[in-house]
Amino acid sequence: MTVREPRVTPVALADLRPTQMTVGFREVAEKRRSWRERPDDKGAAFLGKHMIPVIAGPKGRHFVTDHHHLARALLEEGIKNVLINVVADLSKVDRESFWVVMDCRGWCHPYDSDGIRRTFADIPQAVSDLQDDPFRSLAGELRRTGGFAKDTTPFSEFIWADFLRRKIKRTAIEKDFNGALASALTLAKTKDAGYLPGWCGPVVRVR
Repeated sequence: MTVREPRVTPVALADLRPTQMTVGFREVAEKRRSWRERPDDKGAAFLGKHMIPVIAGPKGRHFVTDHHHLARALLEEGIKNVLINVVADLSKVDRESFWVVMDCRGWCHPYDSDGIRRTFADIPQAVSDLQDDPFRSLAGELRRTGGFAKDTTPFSEFIWADFLRRKIKRTAIEKDFNGALASALTLAKTKDAGYLPGWCGPVVRVR
C-alpha cells in the first residue's frame, strides 16, 4: 500500500485536500516571509526539494499528510502548482472506509482550534479553508527554540499544542507571544510534559 512515488508533473495547490483542520497562522506568515526573501532563481529548486507528501485517495484526489503550513503559505504567495510525493495509494478504498483507514494509520488529525475532535466531514476540503490554532504556532516555535526535539510521531506538534492549551491562556499568546513562549519553555522541561513526543527532560542544575 505504501509506494513513495514522486510525481514530476506539478499539481494544483488549490486541488490538494487537507487531512487536518487547523494550522498556526503565525507559522504560515513566517514561511511566507521566508519565501519572499528567497532569490527568484532559487524558488524552483526549493520546491523541487520540498515535495508535498500526499495519500492518493478516491476519485483521484490527493490528501496532504504533512507540510500543510508550507502549502498554505505558498498558496497565499500566489504559487499555483507544486510537486507531490505519493506516500500511499488508497484510491481503491471505498469512500466510507477512506477516513477510517486514514485515522488508523495516523494520517489525519480531525481536531479543531479548541483541540476538540470533530467528524471527518468537518475536515476542510481545501488548504485555503484551514483555520488558525495559535497553540500550534506556539508549539512550532517551542520546538525551534529547543523546547522539544523533532519527532516522527504523527502530528507531534499538535500533541504539544494540546498540552500547552491546558496550561496557557489563548489571550496570553495573542497579547504577548514571546512571553507565552517563555512560559512554554518552562513547561516543556517539567515532568508533566514527560509523555510528549520529543520531550528533552528537565533541566538539571549542577552545583
